Amino acid sequence: MPQSQDEATSTLPAKWRDRATFSVEEFAQIFGLSRNSAYAAAANGTVTAVRIGRRLIIPRAAIERLLAA
Repeated sequence: MPQSQDEATSTLPAKWRDRATFSVEEFAQIFGLSRNSAYAAAANGTVTAVRIGRRLIIPRAAIERLLAA
């Protein structure tokens, strides 16, 4: 099956490619970080995170930028 342009240029592993946002725990899994390190990265601005109620959400674009760097 041919890949779409988005799939061909994505730096995310295949199992994460259909996602627009990620939890901090998922971010930690993608980067091989501990949960605490991932929350620290969100708190200090290393990764862009959006707070919705009590939950922190990390946009796919923020993760793609870090993976491309």
